[in-house]
Amino acid sequence: MSPPAERDLLALAAIAASGVALVSLLSAASAPAGSSGPRRAPRRIRSGRAATVKTAQELNRAAGTLAASVLADSSVEHYRGSFKNKAMYTPLAVSALTLATSIHGTADMRPFAHKARDATYLLAAATGMIGSGFHLYNVGKRVGGFSWQNVFYGAPIGAPMAILLSGLLGFCSERVREAARTRPRIFGLPAGRTIAAVAGAGLLGTTGEAGLLHFRGAYHNPFMLLPVTLPPVGAALLLSAAAGGSGRTHRFTRGWMRVLTAMGLAGVGFHAYGVSRNMGGWRNWSQNILNGPPLPAPLSFTGLALAGLAALGLMRAHPDA
Repeated sequence: MSPPAERDLLALAAIAASGVALVSLLSAASAPAGSSGPRRAPRRIRSGRAATVKTAQELNRAAGTLAASVLADSSVEHYRGSFKNKAMYTPLAVSALTLATSIHGTADMRPFAHKARDATYLLAAATGMIGSGFHLYNVGKRVGGFSWQNVFYGAPIGAPMAILLSGLLGFCSERVREAARTRPRIFGLPAGRTIAAVAGAGLLGTTGEAGLLHFRGAYHNPFMLLPVTLPPVGAALLLSAAAGGSGRTHRFTRGWMRVLTAMGLAGVGFHAYGVSRNMGGWRNWSQNILNGPPLPAPLSFTGLALAGLAALGLMRAHPDA
């Protein structure tokens, strides 16, 4: 297969995978939750089980959104790097597996952790950590080392953190799912507050990467300021919720998370518009997708905001979580 044809096929596969993932996740979002057990448990246990399973499904959805973003983004970006290092295939395989696992978890209504899902999410987290090391090495080995020039144009340092966050949120989903009869906890910490803190920290990190890349684009469109202004506020709200006491409704924080969810989806549209402004527009899509703004990158904000909503929902259902 010739290089141009291979490039077109890879880009098309990445876009198609992202589309399928989004449709699957949105379809799962509208599916009603229920219980499949033949024997009815006491009402209090059923209520707690429904809340934890619902939160776990929402976290699976958030992890899947992040994995879809990584799959599409790393497919395009690593192809642009000609897969110079064979390890560059790893995030494609792991994010595709994580996406499939998250779809399975989103559809699973059972109040039990799944060993295969656990293993996949841990693999995703490890891939993110190792990938960060590779990207740091790529920047550091360039002439001039860790200079602003190399940070701007070298491998994006923060990009592998998305698959790390996907793995962490997926791992948290399994811990919440198996806590149907007990207080949801993660490593001995209240689950809802822990997930809120993880999502808040993720929003701050993603904001840093967006700020760096949008600075490279000179903020030529005023809307490019939104990803560096709205998410830090959301991160502060989530961290405040994580540190606060029980009994709070967090209505404003939930509303802000919905704004960030919409912002991430709208960002994909803005990036698509950015691709169309390159020479040849979408008629030259196979070239302009490689050179334009990364289409799936804004979905990271959507995934983290969904995780924030899941954490707030768990804290409302379990005030001590």
